Amino acid sequence: MINDGAYNVLGVRIDAVDYEQAVEMVVTAAQRGDPCSVSALAVHGVMTGVADPVHRRRLNGLDLVVPDGQPVRWALKWLHGVSLPDRVYGPTLTLHVLEAAAREELPVYFYGSTAETVARLVDRVSARLPGLRVAGYEPSQFRRLDRDGMDDVVGRIKDSGARIVFVGLGCPRQEVWAFEYRDQLSMPILAVGAAFDFHAGTLPQAPAWMQGRGLEWLFRLYQEPGRLWRRYLKMNPAYLARVALQKLGLKRAPLVPPNGTEPVESYG
Repeated sequence: MINDGAYNVLGVRIDAVDYEQAVEMVVTAAQRGDPCSVSALAVHGVMTGVADPVHRRRLNGLDLVVPDGQPVRWALKWLHGVSLPDRVYGPTLTLHVLEAAAREELPVYFYGSTAETVARLVDRVSARLPGLRVAGYEPSQFRRLDRDGMDDVVGRIKDSGARIVFVGLGCPRQEVWAFEYRDQLSMPILAVGAAFDFHAGTLPQAPAWMQGRGLEWLFRLYQEPGRLWRRYLKMNPAYLARVALQKLGLKRAPLVPPNGTEPVESYG
């Protein structure tokens, strides 16, 4: 079901919320033990849904999809006249939720990245937030998991006593994970990607002036040109062109919810 305050950007549902609203939704779900799958999508994340109809259904089946990138926030304005004071940046949302979890005594679990990175992440956020209760953490297994493997992951997270899970597997794997594990875990799942590397100190963030102008992609391209050039130099113009076509009414992009037949392809 498409929630009030959710808008169509190229067929992907984006929720027009700010940090306070997003944190409140996550904390409330954690306190109640309700499932709540969350993703912070930038241009790349939206375009993964454009390119793959099955994945687009998954994205539209998440409970909350926030505008992580400035161009996604701008699209809400261009297409729907919705003005947000700022984007809801995944790494910043992560800190806000961790602060709330420490305040409300909600244990958290970190899943993903490498063993070294996730261990450094836990050390650094624990030092920053002494009241934070880390119920557990584990790195990605960097492979698709069968049903037994998925059940093992669910068992470990539930047995830990965690009330919120942060997932850092990269896009689109982490969104698949959040969709597939939502009902099994019945707790908030936040797909926050590079937040693990940023807060672990293994990857530098773009300067604030670049972030504010929607140029974070250029900073990351400079860091990893061999891996990212195709993503940004092809995907960014395609995104802008499609937004323009949607604005002009020349290309329809209906919001299609999951139909219950999306294949299981969860990653570990």
